[in-house]
Amino acid sequence: MNEPVVPAGDGGLVRVRLDLSYDGTDFKGWAKQPGLRTVQGLVEDALAKQPPGREVPKSVVVAGRTDTGVHATGQVLHCDVVPLDPSAPGRLAVDERGIPDLTRMVHRWNRILPPDVRILGAQVVPGEFDARFSALRRHYRYQVSDAPWGADPLRRKDTLAWNRPLDVDALNAASRELLGLNDFAAYCKPREGATTIRELQRFSWSRVEDNLIVADVSADAFCHSMVRSLVGTLLMTGDGRRPDSFPADLLAEGTRTTAVAPPHGLTLRAIDYPPNAELAARKNQTRATRTLS
Repeated sequence: MNEPVVPAGDGGLVRVRLDLSYDGTDFKGWAKQPGLRTVQGLVEDALAKQPPGREVPKSVVVAGRTDTGVHATGQVLHCDVVPLDPSAPGRLAVDERGIPDLTRMVHRWNRILPPDVRILGAQVVPGEFDARFSALRRHYRYQVSDAPWGADPLRRKDTLAWNRPLDVDALNAASRELLGLNDFAAYCKPREGATTIRELQRFSWSRVEDNLIVADVSADAFCHSMVRSLVGTLLMTGDGRRPDSFPADLLAEGTRTTAVAPPHGLTLRAIDYPPNAELAARKNQTRATRTLS
Protein backbone atom coordinates (compact mmCIF):
# COMPACT_ATOMS: atom_id res chain seq x y z
CA MET A 1 0.00 0.00 0.00
CA ASN A 2 1.82 3.12 -1.25
CA GLU A 3 -0.78 5.68 -0.25
CA PRO A 4 -0.15 6.79 3.35
CA VAL A 5 -2.58 5.99 6.11
CA VAL A 6 -3.28 9.49 7.40
CA PRO A 7 -6.37 11.35 8.60
CA ALA A 8 -9.08 11.33 5.95
CA GLY A 9 -9.16 15.11 5.80
CA ASP A 10 -5.56 15.04 4.55
CA GLY A 11 -6.48 12.82 1.61
CA GLY A 12 -5.18 9.53 2.92
CA LEU A 13 -6.61 6.17 3.86
CA VAL A 14 -8.16 4.98 7.11
CA ARG A 15 -6.98 1.68 8.60
CA VAL A 16 -9.63 -0.67 9.98
CA ARG A 17 -9.08 -3.79 12.08
CA LEU A 18 -11.44 -6.76 11.81
CA ASP A 19 -11.64 -9.67 14.24
CA LEU A 20 -13.09 -12.89 12.90
CA SER A 21 -13.85 -16.53 13.55
CA TYR A 22 -14.25 -19.43 11.15
CA ASP A 23 -14.71 -23.17 10.89
CA GLY A 24 -11.91 -24.20 8.53
CA THR A 25 -13.43 -27.55 7.56
CA ASP A 26 -14.72 -26.52 4.15
CA PHE A 27 -12.09 -23.90 3.30
CA LYS A 28 -8.91 -24.36 1.29
CA GLY A 29 -7.06 -22.31 3.87
CA TRP A 30 -6.96 -18.57 4.45
CA ALA A 31 -5.18 -17.28 1.34
CA LYS A 32 -7.18 -16.35 -1.74
CA GLN A 33 -6.71 -18.79 -4.63
CA PRO A 34 -8.46 -18.72 -8.02
CA GLY A 35 -11.41 -21.07 -8.18
CA LEU A 36 -11.09 -22.23 -4.56
CA ARG A 37 -13.20 -21.47 -1.49
CA THR A 38 -10.97 -19.55 0.94
CA VAL A 39 -11.62 -17.35 3.95
CA GLN A 40 -9.79 -14.37 2.46
CA GLY A 41 -11.75 -14.65 -0.76
CA LEU A 42 -15.12 -14.55 1.02
CA VAL A 43 -14.12 -11.74 3.40
CA GLU A 44 -12.79 -9.57 0.59
CA ASP A 45 -15.97 -10.21 -1.39
CA ALA A 46 -18.06 -8.99 1.56
CA LEU A 47 -15.86 -5.89 1.90
CA ALA A 48 -16.21 -5.16 -1.81
CA LYS A 49 -20.00 -5.43 -1.66
CA GLN A 50 -20.30 -3.38 1.54
CA PRO A 51 -17.11 -1.31 1.91
CA PRO A 52 -16.62 0.57 5.20
CA GLY A 53 -16.03 3.73 3.19
CA ARG A 54 -15.86 4.48 -0.52
CA GLU A 55 -13.82 1.34 -1.25
CA VAL A 56 -11.16 -1.06 0.01
CA PRO A 57 -8.59 -0.76 -2.80
CA LYS A 58 -6.07 -3.43 -1.77
CA SER A 59 -6.01 -6.93 -0.30
CA VAL A 60 -6.45 -7.34 3.43
CA VAL A 61 -3.46 -8.17 5.67
CA VAL A 62 -3.96 -11.06 8.10
CA ALA A 63 -2.19 -11.91 11.34
CA GLY A 64 -1.78 -15.61 10.55
CA ARG A 65 -2.41 -17.43 7.27
CA THR A 66 -4.09 -20.66 8.36
CA ASP A 67 -3.80 -23.84 6.31
CA THR A 68 -6.60 -25.90 4.81
CA GLY A 69 -8.83 -27.28 7.57
CA VAL A 70 -7.44 -25.11 10.38
CA HIS A 71 -9.99 -23.12 12.42
CA ALA A 72 -9.88 -19.71 14.09
CA THR A 73 -11.74 -18.03 16.94
CA GLY A 74 -9.41 -15.04 17.21
CA GLN A 75 -8.08 -14.19 13.75
CA VAL A 76 -7.20 -10.53 13.06
CA LEU A 77 -6.82 -8.61 9.82
CA HIS A 78 -6.49 -5.03 8.73
CA CYS A 79 -7.58 -3.23 5.60
CA ASP A 80 -7.03 0.31 4.33
CA VAL A 81 -10.17 2.16 3.36
CA VAL A 82 -10.77 5.10 1.05
CA PRO A 83 -13.08 7.17 3.26
CA LEU A 84 -16.29 8.86 2.24
CA ASP A 85 -16.58 12.64 2.27
CA PRO A 86 -18.17 13.53 5.65
CA SER A 87 -19.65 16.71 4.15
CA ALA A 88 -21.24 15.06 1.12
CA PRO A 89 -24.90 14.04 1.22
CA GLY A 90 -25.58 10.32 1.21
CA ARG A 91 -27.75 7.55 2.61
CA LEU A 92 -24.95 6.27 4.83
CA ALA A 93 -24.06 8.41 7.83
CA VAL A 94 -20.32 8.67 8.47
CA ASP A 95 -18.09 10.08 11.20
CA GLU A 96 -15.54 12.89 10.86
CA ARG A 97 -13.07 10.45 9.27
CA GLY A 98 -15.54 9.40 6.58
CA ILE A 99 -16.16 5.95 8.09
CA PRO A 100 -19.69 4.59 8.71
CA ASP A 101 -20.84 2.97 11.95
CA LEU A 102 -18.71 -0.15 12.03
CA THR A 103 -21.08 -2.01 14.33
CA ARG A 104 -23.74 -1.74 11.63
CA MET A 105 -21.19 -2.73 9.00
CA VAL A 106 -20.39 -5.93 10.93
CA HIS A 107 -24.07 -6.89 10.72
CA ARG A 108 -24.10 -6.19 6.98
CA TRP A 109 -20.95 -8.25 6.35
CA ASN A 110 -22.28 -11.19 8.31
CA ARG A 111 -25.48 -11.17 6.24
CA ILE A 112 -23.30 -11.62 3.14
CA LEU A 113 -20.92 -14.20 4.58
CA PRO A 114 -21.77 -17.90 4.94
CA PRO A 115 -22.35 -19.24 8.46
CA ASP A 116 -18.90 -20.86 8.75
CA VAL A 117 -17.16 -17.47 8.89
CA ARG A 118 -18.16 -14.59 11.18
CA ILE A 119 -16.78 -11.10 11.60
CA LEU A 120 -16.86 -10.48 15.35
CA GLY A 121 -15.95 -6.81 15.46
CA ALA A 122 -14.38 -3.89 13.61
CA GLN A 123 -12.60 -0.73 14.72
CA VAL A 124 -10.53 2.11 13.32
CA VAL A 125 -6.88 1.72 14.33
CA PRO A 126 -3.75 3.86 13.97
CA GLY A 127 -1.86 3.71 10.70
CA GLU A 128 1.04 2.07 12.54
CA PHE A 129 -1.10 -0.99 13.33
CA ASP A 130 -0.19 -4.00 11.20
CA ALA A 131 -2.19 -7.17 11.81
CA ARG A 132 0.82 -9.32 10.90
CA PHE A 133 3.94 -7.43 11.92
CA SER A 134 2.61 -5.64 15.02
CA ALA A 135 1.65 -8.89 16.74
CA LEU A 136 3.45 -9.72 19.98
CA ARG A 137 2.40 -13.37 20.04
CA ARG A 138 -0.07 -15.83 18.59
CA HIS A 139 -1.99 -18.44 20.58
CA TYR A 140 -3.05 -21.80 19.16
CA ARG A 141 -4.86 -24.77 20.67
CA TYR A 142 -4.80 -28.36 19.47
CA GLN A 143 -7.44 -30.84 20.69
CA VAL A 144 -6.91 -34.59 20.92
CA SER A 145 -9.19 -37.41 22.09
CA ASP A 146 -7.45 -40.54 23.36
CA ALA A 147 -10.72 -42.37 23.96
CA PRO A 148 -10.63 -45.92 22.59
CA TRP A 149 -13.75 -45.16 20.53
CA GLY A 150 -12.27 -42.01 18.96
CA ALA A 151 -13.48 -38.41 19.07
CA ASP A 152 -16.95 -37.41 20.25
CA PRO A 153 -19.12 -37.24 17.11
CA LEU A 154 -20.02 -33.62 17.91
CA ARG A 155 -16.31 -32.70 18.10
CA ARG A 156 -15.02 -34.73 15.19
CA LYS A 157 -14.35 -31.63 13.07
CA ASP A 158 -12.08 -29.93 15.63
CA THR A 159 -10.60 -32.85 17.60
CA LEU A 160 -8.07 -35.46 16.53
CA ALA A 161 -8.87 -39.08 17.40
CA TRP A 162 -5.71 -40.75 18.78
CA ASN A 163 -6.00 -44.51 19.24
CA ARG A 164 -3.41 -44.78 22.03
CA PRO A 165 -3.59 -43.58 25.67
CA LEU A 166 -1.62 -40.37 26.24
CA ASP A 167 0.48 -39.48 29.28
CA VAL A 168 0.04 -35.74 29.97
CA ASP A 169 3.04 -35.63 32.32
CA ALA A 170 5.29 -37.09 29.61
CA LEU A 171 3.88 -34.61 27.08
CA ASN A 172 4.62 -31.65 29.34
CA ALA A 173 8.10 -32.88 30.25
CA ALA A 174 9.09 -33.15 26.61
CA SER A 175 7.42 -29.86 25.64
CA ARG A 176 9.31 -27.85 28.27
CA GLU A 177 12.60 -28.74 26.55
CA LEU A 178 11.49 -26.87 23.42
CA LEU A 179 10.66 -23.51 25.04
CA GLY A 180 12.64 -20.37 24.30
CA LEU A 181 14.38 -18.86 21.28
CA ASN A 182 15.48 -21.68 18.98
CA ASP A 183 15.94 -22.60 15.36
CA PHE A 184 12.84 -24.71 14.69
CA ALA A 185 13.97 -25.97 11.27
CA ALA A 186 13.08 -29.52 12.36
CA TYR A 187 9.47 -28.43 12.88
CA CYS A 188 8.94 -26.11 9.92
CA LYS A 189 8.12 -26.72 6.29
CA PRO A 190 11.00 -24.96 4.50
CA ARG A 191 10.30 -21.77 2.57
CA GLU A 192 12.99 -20.06 0.53
CA GLY A 193 14.33 -16.95 2.25
CA ALA A 194 12.25 -17.47 5.43
CA THR A 195 13.84 -17.81 8.86
CA THR A 196 12.96 -20.70 11.15
CA ILE A 197 14.12 -18.94 14.32
CA ARG A 198 11.18 -18.49 16.67
CA GLU A 199 10.56 -17.92 20.38
CA LEU A 200 8.27 -20.64 21.71
CA GLN A 201 6.74 -19.05 24.80
CA ARG A 202 4.22 -21.68 25.85
CA PHE A 203 3.73 -25.34 25.03
CA SER A 204 1.58 -27.06 27.65
CA TRP A 205 -0.83 -29.99 27.72
CA SER A 206 -3.82 -30.56 29.97
CA ARG A 207 -6.56 -33.16 30.25
CA VAL A 208 -9.73 -31.09 30.33
CA GLU A 209 -12.11 -34.09 30.22
CA ASP A 210 -11.67 -37.82 30.78
CA ASN A 211 -10.69 -38.44 27.17
CA LEU A 212 -9.99 -34.92 25.89
CA ILE A 213 -6.51 -33.37 25.96
CA VAL A 214 -5.62 -29.89 24.75
CA ALA A 215 -2.24 -28.48 23.81
CA ASP A 216 -1.84 -24.71 24.19
CA VAL A 217 0.96 -23.30 22.06
CA SER A 218 2.09 -19.66 22.00
CA ALA A 219 4.97 -17.96 20.22
CA ASP A 220 5.96 -14.57 18.88
CA ALA A 221 5.41 -16.11 15.44
CA PHE A 222 5.18 -19.53 13.83
CA CYS A 223 6.71 -20.81 10.62
CA HIS A 224 4.80 -22.95 8.16
CA SER A 225 3.33 -26.15 9.71
CA MET A 226 5.23 -25.52 12.97
CA VAL A 227 2.37 -26.08 15.43
CA ARG A 228 1.14 -29.25 13.74
CA SER A 229 4.69 -30.60 13.52
CA LEU A 230 5.27 -29.94 17.21
CA VAL A 231 2.01 -31.62 18.17
CA GLY A 232 2.52 -34.60 15.89
CA THR A 233 6.01 -35.27 17.25
CA LEU A 234 5.00 -34.83 20.89
CA LEU A 235 2.09 -37.25 20.52
CA MET A 236 4.58 -40.03 19.83
CA THR A 237 6.27 -39.18 23.13
CA GLY A 238 2.95 -39.01 24.94
CA ASP A 239 1.88 -42.47 23.84
CA GLY A 240 5.24 -44.02 24.77
CA ARG A 241 6.61 -44.76 21.32
CA ARG A 242 9.41 -42.21 21.70
CA PRO A 243 11.44 -41.14 24.78
CA ASP A 244 10.92 -37.74 26.43
CA SER A 245 14.19 -36.55 24.87
CA PHE A 246 13.08 -37.28 21.29
CA PRO A 247 11.53 -33.85 20.43
CA ALA A 248 14.52 -31.93 21.84
CA ASP A 249 16.94 -34.23 20.00
CA LEU A 250 15.15 -33.45 16.72
CA LEU A 251 15.35 -29.73 17.50
CA ALA A 252 19.11 -29.93 18.10
CA GLU A 253 19.75 -32.02 14.99
CA GLY A 254 17.59 -29.87 12.73
CA THR A 255 16.26 -32.98 10.99
CA ARG A 256 12.81 -32.32 9.57
CA THR A 257 10.16 -34.32 11.42
CA THR A 258 7.71 -36.37 9.39
CA ALA A 259 5.11 -36.43 12.19
CA VAL A 260 2.69 -33.65 11.27
CA ALA A 261 -0.68 -33.70 13.04
CA PRO A 262 -3.81 -33.31 10.87
CA PRO A 263 -5.10 -29.75 10.50
CA HIS A 264 -8.64 -30.16 11.84
CA GLY A 265 -7.56 -30.33 15.51
CA LEU A 266 -5.91 -26.90 15.35
CA THR A 267 -7.51 -23.54 16.18
CA LEU A 268 -5.98 -20.05 16.16
CA ARG A 269 -7.40 -18.63 19.38
CA ALA A 270 -5.96 -15.16 19.87
CA ILE A 271 -3.37 -12.56 18.78
CA ASP A 272 -1.73 -10.19 21.27
CA TYR A 273 -0.75 -6.62 20.30
CA PRO A 274 1.15 -3.89 22.16
CA PRO A 275 -0.33 -0.51 23.16
CA ASN A 276 -0.78 1.94 20.29
CA ALA A 277 2.32 3.93 21.26
CA GLU A 278 4.48 0.82 20.74
CA LEU A 279 3.02 -0.38 17.43
CA ALA A 280 5.64 1.16 15.14
CA ALA A 281 8.56 -0.10 17.23
CA ARG A 282 7.10 -3.59 17.35
CA LYS A 283 6.61 -3.66 13.58
CA ASN A 284 10.24 -2.68 13.01
CA GLN A 285 11.42 -5.31 15.49
CA THR A 286 9.38 -8.04 13.84
CA ARG A 287 10.65 -7.19 10.36
CA ALA A 288 14.30 -7.42 11.46
CA THR A 289 16.22 -10.59 10.59
CA ARG A 290 16.56 -12.82 13.62
CA THR A 291 19.61 -14.66 14.85
CA LEU A 292 20.33 -16.87 17.86
CA SER A 293 23.33 -14.80 19.00
